[in-house]
Amino acid sequence: MHFVAQLVAASALLSCLSSAAPVKQLPLQGAHLGPHGKPFTRKNRDPYDHKIDTVGNGMQPLPFRNGEGATVMGPRNNDRERQNPDVVRPPSTDHGTMPNYRWSFADSHIRIEEGGWTRQTTVRELPTSKDIAGVNMRLDEGVIRELHWHKEAEWAYVLKGNVRVTALDVEGGSFVDDVGEGDLWYFPAGHPHSLQGLSPNGTEFLLIFDDGSFSEDSTFLLTDWLAHTPQAVIGENFRLAPEVFDALPESEKYIFQGELPGSIDDEMPTGKGVKKSKLQFTHRMLEQKPENSTGGRVRITDSTNFPISKTIAAAHLDIEPGAMREMHWHPNADEWSFFIRGRARVTIFAAEGNARTFDYMAGDVGVVPKNMGHFIENLSEDEPLEVLEIFRSDKFQDFSLYQWMGETPKRLVKDHLFANDKKAGKKFLDAVDDAQKDPIRTGKGHQGVLDEL
Repeated sequence: MHFVAQLVAASALLSCLSSAAPVKQLPLQGAHLGPHGKPFTRKNRDPYDHKIDTVGNGMQPLPFRNGEGATVMGPRNNDRERQNPDVVRPPSTDHGTMPNYRWSFADSHIRIEEGGWTRQTTVRELPTSKDIAGVNMRLDEGVIRELHWHKEAEWAYVLKGNVRVTALDVEGGSFVDDVGEGDLWYFPAGHPHSLQGLSPNGTEFLLIFDDGSFSEDSTFLLTDWLAHTPQAVIGENFRLAPEVFDALPESEKYIFQGELPGSIDDEMPTGKGVKKSKLQFTHRMLEQKPENSTGGRVRITDSTNFPISKTIAAAHLDIEPGAMREMHWHPNADEWSFFIRGRARVTIFAAEGNARTFDYMAGDVGVVPKNMGHFIENLSEDEPLEVLEIFRSDKFQDFSLYQWMGETPKRLVKDHLFANDKKAGKKFLDAVDDAQKDPIRTGKGHQGVLDEL
């Protein structure tokens, strides 16, 4: 019996020790291999803070960095940690206290309606989203987002499917158009409009409003207005008997199943006073000729090529595997980013020695306040990254760090950065000599960096 008791005690001790043991780290493979192999161990050394794609490589991050840190013994959300490796183990360059600049639509409350749903990211979900609010909406085939208008302007990017939009301008001009993936629409504040999902699978889109405090629940809805107006007044307004309106909805319809629409020509009103709007409320963003960079493609849409869009400017980025949106900043507006596919890391520099790194995935939202330096790095060496940069402005503007260095007198740059290393200074000045702006820069990958060490 004494021997059995010893075995039980030894087993319990081993169990306790194993629960506190470090989590086994799988080694990175191929082009993802870090300078010293397993990145989330005490022995790992990476003085240059290379990126690590924990999701793509199925790794579990731990707070070890260059010999410091320890394992996590308490409760863990492993999936969240894999999605945020640079929060679990921040780069050594992160410093200071900064607010949160990341939110995921996956954490936003979904309002479910007949044949559709909606969820939003506003200043209530993401307090740093002061200039812009975003709404993600889904409408099935034939489902209608009812006739309505907003206090704010509405800009939209179609993520999937096809949608019919209708609008009325201030001169009484009517507008109807069908749009699909990669297309935009813009309705100035107060302009009445509607949306309807088309065959075969309806649509899903991102709505952008030029006020971070916007709420989708504060929309001016046709049915809501009529439900709160005396029927006698409605009858008088339309010169009909009040009882004609006995069947009006008693409350808002918001999102509801409607009849499938016919062609635009068949559905356009033909009354004597009907006229076609002179304004173009829609735009084919992905049909624009892209600006080709060494590491991807950029399409910019603002009031210069989409004239009605007076308060929202945007850039669509295709960032190739291993590439990055170069170090830059925006002087005229906060950046509100929406990640369509892929995985990214972004470090935001806020001056006064403050910097913080965030990781993003498809469906995530990021905010970078104007004038704060940042980059967008594709974490994957195998998969592309697709991002929308959105601004509350009529024009897209940015400053390139590379271009700035190339167009500044070499002596001045050398005195700032390489006063104590002339050889490195010459390499740098030769690299930026052409001063050619390259918004998305191709990446060398870790192996290319190692070859130069």
